[in-house]
Amino acid sequence: MADPRIRQLFIKTGVVKRLTKEKTVCEKEIVTEQTRLEKLKTSGADDHSVRKQEEVIQECLMMLPDAIRRLQKELEQLEKMLQDEQDLNEAKEYATATQVISEAKEVLSHNL
Repeated sequence: MADPRIRQLFIKTGVVKRLTKEKTVCEKEIVTEQTRLEKLKTSGADDHSVRKQEEVIQECLMMLPDAIRRLQKELEQLEKMLQDEQDLNEAKEYATATQVISEAKEVLSHNL
């Protein structure tokens, strides 16, 4: 990894990978918390517990748009870097970045 461009590609790829995972985890957490809320409602839990669970869901829902925005921004930067540095297409980091981009686009296309 003598070329500094490869190092930058590696770093940007890692950022997109992390943000993709963050969005996925956030969506899973929302589903989990909604399931927990339904269980509370069906079991006849007190109003305080139900309200608190609804607050937890609202907090999770507020985090999702930020995660999507940051992922889109970093994804655009990585795509631009790949376009600008096409001479690196023989490097394994370039192939990894291409794969991470396709995974990120797949995750972005899925919404709750």
